[in-house]
Amino acid sequence: MPQTPPASDETTQVRLAAEAHRYEILVEGAVAGFTEFRDHGHQRVFFHTVVEDAYAGRGLASVLVREALEHVRGSGMRLVPICPYVAKYLTKHDGFRDITDEVTPEVKAWLKAELQA
Repeated sequence: MPQTPPASDETTQVRLAAEAHRYEILVEGAVAGFTEFRDHGHQRVFFHTVVEDAYAGRGLASVLVREALEHVRGSGMRLVPICPYVAKYLTKHDGFRDITDEVTPEVKAWLKAELQA
């Protein structure tokens, strides 16, 4: 199903909220969604993406993930797509294949321990 872009009169911005371990997408200054990660060495492990119901259907998740992955590329890190949305995005946008690492049982176990800490 095609994603509808944000309405042209909306102002959107993606920002890194490092203290919260996530990238956020803002619509007219309000947080409309986020994608969460944890850093594992040189890997940024994405594990959860949410867009609030009030902002659904505008293609914001795609914008959010694209901008987050571009930031990962610019930082020289690699990404691990544990999040189902990020993994699905990558199947449709192969421009990030060169910085994508496989999801392994070891990374999943590390993430589980990290999130319980």
